Amino acid sequence: MDERAYAIMMRMTIHPLFLPILFSIVISGNVSYYALILSSLIIHEVGHIVAALICRVKVERCVIMPYGGEIQLKGGNTIAPKKQLIIALGGPVATICCLAVTSFLDPLLAEPLVKIQILLLAINIIPIWPLDGGRIIMSLIHIFYPRIRMVEFYLSVSLILITLTVIITFILLPKTLFLLVLSIFLFFQIVNEWRYRKYRFAFEKHVIKRLT
Repeated sequence: MDERAYAIMMRMTIHPLFLPILFSIVISGNVSYYALILSSLIIHEVGHIVAALICRVKVERCVIMPYGGEIQLKGGNTIAPKKQLIIALGGPVATICCLAVTSFLDPLLAEPLVKIQILLLAINIIPIWPLDGGRIIMSLIHIFYPRIRMVEFYLSVSLILITLTVIITFILLPKTLFLLVLSIFLFFQIVNEWRYRKYRFAFEKHVIKRLT
């Protein structure tokens, strides 16, 4: 089975955190808006998948998240940092392409689609792990300054920023409920990455050394 066929047969699922958001949109009667959001998220993930195929990395699973998605790649932490960088850039590039296409669409469709793409892009390029912006920063660290102290510094900054976001969105409730839930989710993602930082860094460094 070739890589393209493998990518088509991969599992694509929706994270449970995203389901209440979709349910609320459907209940409110904005089904068309829901379709645009889901389509935009899928296009964003297709960008990552295409980038993975270009790098000859197999995609085993794709999970649609409220901020975009997460793909599970065969090889995980053994993938070269340069390839991880290209794959991380794939999603934002796909969103930018989708944003460019809106200029050729009917204004009734283009207006909400532009808003969705801008919001999706704005969230994903935030340099906080595990958003695309954070993955780009982490890849650059492994390429140019592969030191555990730098990884720890970056994760510390991410943790501080997301903690401040949780506090601010909590203060501004109920208008910021979605952002609060998303921020809490990202907070635990960063905490989990912090717990295993030394093991993952040592493993990645060992693998990269063997490959070079």
